[in-house]
Amino acid sequence: MLLGEWAAPLRATVEPKVRRIARNLSTGAVSLVIANLLHPLLLLPLVAWAQRERIGLLHYVHWPRWAELLAVVVLLDYTLWWWHWANHRVPFFWRFHLVHHVDRDLDTSTALRFHFGELALSIPFRALQVVVIGVDAHGLWLWQTILFASILFHHSNIRLPARVERFLVRLIVTPRMHGIHHSDVAGQTNSNWSSLLSAWDFVHGTSRLDVPQESIRIGVPAYDDPDDVTLGKILALPFRHPRNDWSRT
Repeated sequence: MLLGEWAAPLRATVEPKVRRIARNLSTGAVSLVIANLLHPLLLLPLVAWAQRERIGLLHYVHWPRWAELLAVVVLLDYTLWWWHWANHRVPFFWRFHLVHHVDRDLDTSTALRFHFGELALSIPFRALQVVVIGVDAHGLWLWQTILFASILFHHSNIRLPARVERFLVRLIVTPRMHGIHHSDVAGQTNSNWSSLLSAWDFVHGTSRLDVPQESIRIGVPAYDDPDDVTLGKILALPFRHPRNDWSRT
């Protein structure tokens, strides 16, 4: 992805790439430690318990294994749309998700830039997903692997041929589609909440594909100063007094 961004960038960058990658990898490393602690302790035992007790929607159907796995991917992806929506609409959640959006550029490394608090808060929601749907450990692993690849792809700054992107965006989230979501215009950021399949934004009427990439300014207006997005400040950001995020004054 990084090589593709170098060879065919979609948007011009405003910060030195090496510095941003170092910051985003550091943020992602802290979050990875938290995730690796919480998943085995909380999520995987719950998945095993739900499977033993045959709890969840998929235990009420008798489908071929491939159909069950397809249903797992689709249902987890759809319910994740609601979690992403909540991260923007619920002020407490937004304080943590804001760390992801104050990145002043958008590229593959942004896909790793999630605050450890956001990942910790997502564990109860993920638990609700797997119990209600009836997801087993293999299905959860499959979806998370596909989702991670999708997140790396649609956060990337790769300029795909327009005709290729027009085709792909009817199926999955693309760099141009997600670039609009990272705009510093609130009305554009509050759109394109899908993470893998783009269908959910079409279904809910929240799809925006009408914003030219050259007109997009990445980030959040109140955090336009490079001094506001250093590693220490973004890790502390959810715990500081909130600003008027969508104003530069």
